[in-house]
Amino acid sequence: MAGFAGSFWSSDYAGGLGVLFGKLQQGVRENQQVLTIARMRAEAEDLYGQRLGDIGPATDKISGGFQRDDGASTRKAYEGVRAEMEEASKTHRKISSNIRELVVNPFSRWCEAHEARVQNSQDDLQSRMKAHDRQAETVRQYRSQYYNKCRRLEDLEEENKLAFQEPQNEAAQSPKQQPRIPTVKLPDPEDPEEEEPVDIGDETYQPEQVKKILTHMLENIPLGEAKVPILGTYPNVSTGADITEYIQKYLGGTTISYAERIGQDLVSNGFLRLIGNVGSIFANSSKMKYQWRPRVFQITGVPEKKKPLGRVSTSVSVDGTDGASSPVVGAVGDYLSGWIPLNNPHPNETPAEKLRREARDADERYKAAIRKLDSLRCNLEEAIIDHLKFMERCELDRLKAIKAVILDFSGAISNVIPSLQSTVDNMMLFQETVQPLGDLRYLLENYRTGQFVPKVQTYENYYNLVDEQTFGVDLEARARSDKKRVPIIVTTILTFLDN
Repeated sequence: MAGFAGSFWSSDYAGGLGVLFGKLQQGVRENQQVLTIARMRAEAEDLYGQRLGDIGPATDKISGGFQRDDGASTRKAYEGVRAEMEEASKTHRKISSNIRELVVNPFSRWCEAHEARVQNSQDDLQSRMKAHDRQAETVRQYRSQYYNKCRRLEDLEEENKLAFQEPQNEAAQSPKQQPRIPTVKLPDPEDPEEEEPVDIGDETYQPEQVKKILTHMLENIPLGEAKVPILGTYPNVSTGADITEYIQKYLGGTTISYAERIGQDLVSNGFLRLIGNVGSIFANSSKMKYQWRPRVFQITGVPEKKKPLGRVSTSVSVDGTDGASSPVVGAVGDYLSGWIPLNNPHPNETPAEKLRREARDADERYKAAIRKLDSLRCNLEEAIIDHLKFMERCELDRLKAIKAVILDFSGAISNVIPSLQSTVDNMMLFQETVQPLGDLRYLLENYRTGQFVPKVQTYENYYNLVDEQTFGVDLEARARSDKKRVPIIVTTILTFLDN
């Protein structure tokens, strides 16, 4: 039979553990129900015994009755009935005392200890999961910073290449302008055969038509600046909603979906790029900002508003966490350090060198965060396995305790009143029907959430390098890095198995 340690796992840990601890908390309430039965039965027996004991004094208050009759047979019958009531009172009080001593007092102490064990395990695992989730969020932020640095470095290198190329050689030297991606080039009267049409929506436009369309768009779509936290201010920016409105009005975008398709073609053909978000998706939203690329201004001849990226002040609040380990605080510190020349350890580096250094630093932070996350994940999974095994023993003990309580409860009554043997037999029959292993198997079969499957968050190098990584990478890439036909990890495992 599978145990708790291999049955209550889920991708986010909290799902499977939530089901298990929900059932364990249900068990705590079941204990209270059993305890309530025993406590109220003891109170009822005690109250019944007191009421039986009140019968004799109540009859003595009536004067002129059997007290005046010394030898009548009727008086003996009366005294016998009266004495029976007193004996019954003592019997029921003895039952109440036995239930309290054998069932209520010990089982109430055990219930409190069991509830504390369950709650302590739940609190410990929740605190560990919260720490793991916080570190996972930190990893996502560091990964975003690392990727943004690499993208900015690539953009800068591409702009530097374009800045030193002659227009007629640009198409031949740029590796990105391949025939598989439609592009628009400035009309060259000496080389008209190299001009290519562009597909936008369901229409195909010639370069002259594209120039007119882009010129008209720049004249009618509002252009402004967009401030992106940490990254700075971007010029020549329009919102997705303004671009969609123009497409519906002038380019035949009859529906929102078709207008978004045309906008996606503008992004894919290199006329627009998404800022402030990861990806290159076009959407009809005022929150989505798109910057017109420099090639649009080269094609149309419209003067481009150039403005260097400015720093954006960002207020950061750190709620009980270490500011040095926060990705937001670290990024703000990197930018603020540039305002103080005396504190700048790299005063003579070029923008490209600065971006390369920042990309390396972001990569190191990302790697360190991944290592810390993996350490927290391993510790969390080890703690989960230990707690699940402990909770399985506790739940089995609880079911056995309920079985013992029912047995003691029936014994407290059967030891005093033989006349209640039929009731005792029924209670014995009930306690015989309790099968702790069967109940435990039912819980596992009906509420298990999944097998133990480690969820490892692997390091993803932007340049697909696998020098420091063994798991989570392509085997062919690992083999090329090892300079072997078969990765070293595979040969090592096979050699170990052979030995």
